[in-house]
Amino acid sequence: MTEQKKTVSIHVPVLARVEGEGALDLRIDDGALTELRLRIFEPPRFFEKFLEGRHYSEIPDLVARICGICPVAYQVTAAQALEKLFGVELDPWAHAMRRVFYCGEWIQSHSLHIHLLAAPDFFDCNSAIELARIAPDEVRRGLRIQALGNALMDLFGARSVHPVGVRIGGFHAAPSLARIEAIREKLRAALPEAEALIRWTASIPVSQDDQAFLSVALQHPAAYAIERGDIAASDGLRIAAEAFDDHFTEHHEPHSTALYSRYHGQPYLVGPLARLNLNHARLPEQVKVLLAESGLALPSRNLFHSLVARAIEILLALHEALRLLDAYRIPDSPWVPVTPRAGVATGCTDAPRGLLWHRYEMDAAGCVVNARIVPPTSQNQGRIEEDLRLSLLNFGLDHPDDALRLHCEKVIRNYDPCISCATHFLRMNVERS
Repeated sequence: MTEQKKTVSIHVPVLARVEGEGALDLRIDDGALTELRLRIFEPPRFFEKFLEGRHYSEIPDLVARICGICPVAYQVTAAQALEKLFGVELDPWAHAMRRVFYCGEWIQSHSLHIHLLAAPDFFDCNSAIELARIAPDEVRRGLRIQALGNALMDLFGARSVHPVGVRIGGFHAAPSLARIEAIREKLRAALPEAEALIRWTASIPVSQDDQAFLSVALQHPAAYAIERGDIAASDGLRIAAEAFDDHFTEHHEPHSTALYSRYHGQPYLVGPLARLNLNHARLPEQVKVLLAESGLALPSRNLFHSLVARAIEILLALHEALRLLDAYRIPDSPWVPVTPRAGVATGCTDAPRGLLWHRYEMDAAGCVVNARIVPPTSQNQGRIEEDLRLSLLNFGLDHPDDALRLHCEKVIRNYDPCISCATHFLRMNVERS
């Protein structure tokens, strides 16, 4: 008797609840996973090419347009890279307020992802609207926390979407004492809500999906790294931003318009769980208490723990913003003068989604000759594919196609990919034979 083979194709035209569009191709032959390709097919946006010829003063506002959710990360990374090349010594006030500004972005981005993008998956909901029907108080709380993050961004950026407050040398303006006091009151009021958020995310059942992976994030000797630090890896690597190309490489895959990053030839993880794995010892004591209460053992080998990792970083960011704003003063000037020079500028910060690296070649007039930006999602792309393969095998390939599709979407959304940033998700095709 001839064995009968069956081929099944599944088409999911749009992956909901992620930024951007892409596709996933699966092929299952005789119960074995023989092909898995995460295809990013958005057209390249040529942002790096747009920057060529632009004056250094324009760069922060231009790179903010790369991402509507993480504009601060792009602005601060670019500013720090150019300031280092130009020999600019920022006022301590500007250093502190850049960190507060960045905390606002972590708060809004993490809360958006937890409540609107990822959490519905863990409650068998198709959307945040469905989740709000069964967890209305939790969703309202999440929206309040997100709004507070936006308010922090607006405080220093003049608006929360594509802010315009950063300049090379500091900020264009300093907020008034009255505005600072008002935001401090809101930050204090949000602390119990952020603590409750940690308890809620820690209580959500997630798959016990143990995997070995390499974590990469910034590390700082005196603080939980956000906007400053060296690039570190869980295998002991510790390098400055200038040495990125000595250890990390980018390459094209035929099925993707995004570059893939490798560390010494292997995929790696960036983002909240990678940061927590490497930096949990630097958390403030108040946050360590909640971390211990959550039961999350670190370093974690379960990527689904990214949900509670984001909640922990929200509480961290609230405490950091409060600590720095409690010492707020009106500076003599919110910026220092800048004299451009020719050379190569490199900078690195940790965006909500992970490590963000910039490199600019500048001429003597302070104009960009060449630019290169490596965003978090392109760095995570290889790890997402590896995670999908291992997670699917753990989940079981004999599940119905709809169940496989939903599981794949949950895995991908867990990374909070910004596909539009990476192009330089999910239509899914499954073939079984």
